[in-house]
Amino acid sequence: QVQLVESGGGLVQPGGSLRLSCTTSGFAFSRYDMRWYRQGPGKERELVAWITSVNSTSYADSVKGRFTISRDNAKNMVFLQMSSLKPEDTAVYYCNARRENPLVVLAVYWGQGTQVTVSS
Repeated sequence: QVQLVESGGGLVQPGGSLRLSCTTSGFAFSRYDMRWYRQGPGKERELVAWITSVNSTSYADSVKGRFTISRDNAKNMVFLQMSSLKPEDTAVYYCNARRENPLVVLAVYWGQGTQVTVSS
C-alpha cells in the first residue's frame, strides 16, 4: 500500500525555521518527482517546491531564497527546510509524489498534510 506521511509541522514565530519531512513507502520512490504543496485558510492549494527524479528543483516565487527542498532516495524521504517564516506561510503542507511521461500522468500520491502556523 502506498503511504506518504508528513511530519515536522508546528507553531513558530515570524522569522523562525521548521523542517518538514515526508516518509514514503509502497512505490518506486526514486522514479518519482516529489512536490510540496500548501493550502492556507480560505486559499487554493498551491505548489511550493518541486524536486524531480534527477534532482532538479523549482520553487514558488513567494518562497525562493527561504525554502529548500531535498530528497534522500536511500530512505524514501523528501524534506522541506523553511527559514525566515512569515505569517503568510501558515498553511497545511502536503507531500506529493508524481510520475509521468511527456504526455501522460502515470501516478499521483498524496499525504494527509501537516499544519504549519507562523504567528507571534
